[in-house]
Amino acid sequence: MKRIFIFTFLYFLGCSSVPQKPGGVYPESSHKISNSNDGVVVTAHPLATKAGVEILAAGGNAVDAAVAAAFALAVVEPSMSGIGGRTQILIGKPNGEVIGIDGTTQAPSTYDFENAPKKRYGYPSIGVPGVVRGHTKALSEHGSLPLKQVMTPAIRLANNGHELIRGEAMRQQFVHEQLKEFAGSKQYFLNEDGSSRNAGDWVVQKDLGRVLQSIADEGPEVFYSGWIAERIVEDNQANGGVLTLESLKNYKAEDSHIVAGSYRGYGLKGLWMPAYGAITIEALQILETISDDYSDNQQWGEALYHAIEAAYLDRKKQHTLEDADRLTSKQWAQKRESEIHNDTAMKVNWRDMPESWTLPMGHTTHLTVVDRNGMVVALTQTVGTTMGSKVATPGLGFVYAQTLGGYLGEVKAGYRAPSHISPMLVTKDDKPFIALGAAGGSRIPSSIVAVISRVVDQGNTLEKAMALPRVHPVENGIAIEFTSNGGWSMADSAYFTQLGHEVSIQRRPGSFGRIHAVIKNETNGSWTGVADPDWEGSAASPNK
Repeated sequence: MKRIFIFTFLYFLGCSSVPQKPGGVYPESSHKISNSNDGVVVTAHPLATKAGVEILAAGGNAVDAAVAAAFALAVVEPSMSGIGGRTQILIGKPNGEVIGIDGTTQAPSTYDFENAPKKRYGYPSIGVPGVVRGHTKALSEHGSLPLKQVMTPAIRLANNGHELIRGEAMRQQFVHEQLKEFAGSKQYFLNEDGSSRNAGDWVVQKDLGRVLQSIADEGPEVFYSGWIAERIVEDNQANGGVLTLESLKNYKAEDSHIVAGSYRGYGLKGLWMPAYGAITIEALQILETISDDYSDNQQWGEALYHAIEAAYLDRKKQHTLEDADRLTSKQWAQKRESEIHNDTAMKVNWRDMPESWTLPMGHTTHLTVVDRNGMVVALTQTVGTTMGSKVATPGLGFVYAQTLGGYLGEVKAGYRAPSHISPMLVTKDDKPFIALGAAGGSRIPSSIVAVISRVVDQGNTLEKAMALPRVHPVENGIAIEFTSNGGWSMADSAYFTQLGHEVSIQRRPGSFGRIHAVIKNETNGSWTGVADPDWEGSAASPNK
């Protein structure tokens, strides 16, 4: 009989097993659902949600609100994302037009992977940031308000301060020793005596506020070719990094290629590389091929496991647009489904994977917004693992993402390394129906597939679909979610064991992806936003 492995992770935001200093609890974190005709904002932090709602209330559209919330997250949730990181943005317009923006971090054109230090954090791991270009491109091309107005909530949070939420405090404490290694990180994320901050501490970030204000006043050029760029490069080169002024100046956010598929008659739209929209669509179409009936939860879990495992075989086969068409075709889904029980075809070399593909703990942040006109935005941004490179430049106040050194695999000169980021749009009659995305590293696609299937196949509300337990393929078999929110049971574990799997029971809330999503209510045309129950995020709307 296969063994059952039980892993209990205490490192989570509000895990009751870990003593907490009073404070750092936002009542709005309990506001997981919002229904409105005036728009909805769903993010991983109540203050970022509030920033987006403020912009919607001021007459902004979904892009305006999403960019405002994203910049706010850079202030209040730096362990997960920030202006030194990367972003992928999916925009669905009411007329059915779908737009994607790629703001992924990039290796400088002079980067030499073979001879570069293989550092998973520190200055050698830093590539060219993409968030600022990505967000400002989205705003200038699809927003309706000026950059200065949209960035005001984030600037206010940085300059006036905010109460450190429990989860963010715990994540920063978790990497305390690495943060101590770098002068800027010590300055911005530790106390003067070198200790970690606690939940409830009041955090003021004047240097970050100055940087954000400069971007608001002068546009993205100040970040990529002005005084901010000069300070980035000066600090980076003095400490063994590879960034150059030329590499920052030449960076552009790019239009993404939209990949498309379908599931049970609903349209699917996602982003091609360096996002994983094709893999997410492929997994859904394999799941569709396996069975027409997923009313039984155990059978659903088994099918989802196989669909994700099969689709993940193709992660290293995404190179050309011909690959995009092939991987998102129904014929390819049928081929992969037919190979599910073929041990040779399904053989996975777990040792030949980038670190980011196999970490048991996922990171990143995702937000979703819909406005009163039905425009939706699904935006995912990240710095990699907790606090990314662990480096902040003195005078600037933000951390940089991990990009180089092998964390994302081999990154060639000028290359944008792929990641599991996968904002997704489900359409009905070619119009937005569900917009969603996730945080959680390699478990991003599997969590998105699970939620879409729970809604479409099982008829669950979006709220229930996000609360129901998930599964994910791991090296030792199948990982299943045991949480207080109605996770899998020991009987379910025995079922998967009887099917021949080694079962990894995982109890840490949020370890199977954190979804933030909106769905259109077909009866009255309103929209409902739902924040993942396993995180501290919230959903809110104007005029409520």
